[in-house]
Amino acid sequence: MPTVVECPTCHKKVEWTEANKFRPFCSERCKQIDLGAWAEEKYRVPGSEPDPEDETPAGQ
Repeated sequence: MPTVVECPTCHKKVEWTEANKFRPFCSERCKQIDLGAWAEEKYRVPGSEPDPEDETPAGQ
């Protein structure tokens, strides 16, 4: 029995098989929507802003 996952974009149930060349997405469209979201910086990795006092100017 193949593993079933949820498409990260549209949340449709998708079988995780070799036949699905877009996995974990359900389609090329959902894959491109996700790529566009990354390109527009809609996704962020959590973290704190760097402290400017901790940075050394270039060339010093």
